[in-house]
Amino acid sequence: MITIETLAIGQPQTYHDAKGAWSSAIGRQAITTPVRLEQLGHVGDAVADTKNHGGPDKAVCCQPASHYPLWQAEYGLADDHPMLQASGIGENWTLNNVTEQDVCIGDSFKVGSAIVQICAPRYPCTKQDRKLGLDGLQQRTVATLRSGFYLRVLQAGEVQVGAVLELIERPHPTITVHKVNQHLHHERDEVFGRQLLGVNELAASWKRIIQMIIPSLAQ
Repeated sequence: MITIETLAIGQPQTYHDAKGAWSSAIGRQAITTPVRLEQLGHVGDAVADTKNHGGPDKAVCCQPASHYPLWQAEYGLADDHPMLQASGIGENWTLNNVTEQDVCIGDSFKVGSAIVQICAPRYPCTKQDRKLGLDGLQQRTVATLRSGFYLRVLQAGEVQVGAVLELIERPHPTITVHKVNQHLHHERDEVFGRQLLGVNELAASWKRIIQMIIPSLAQ
């Protein structure tokens, strides 16, 4: 049973590090009260980089909770490291009992009074490295394919911590989020890429990425 362990929202903030100033909403804060989920995301949540983040196909960013102990172990960090906890990588929902291998593109779930649909893996971002101060996190995410994934909202509603994601439809049972990641980051198989281009539920931005990395698929 997939459940929301942590639900986090936030607004863009300005950060400063050795590379200079940068703006991001990656520092989302956990909330325990119910929140309205609409087509563009949770009420009260926003993104800084509207070119690469946000929009209907990135309404909800999810991360499996089981990834955090693995990152802590790989970086030699304590279990209670203050930065590398649920919502630490900037996701809206930290989810229990699920990984990228367990869910498929097009999966639709009833959660609270909303209905959401998996539409793409999350593409690793350098801001995760900068926010956490962990060198090479982006590259390690690519290597391990612990990306998390995005949801679009099919029906607006209210959601909250502890809510169960109840699977209501799985139109593409062989196209797991993990398999899409494997295709993009490691294999770049033309046959599978062509199959993905025909999946209506896959986010348009990912279709463009597939066409860029496999020129023969460009239309």
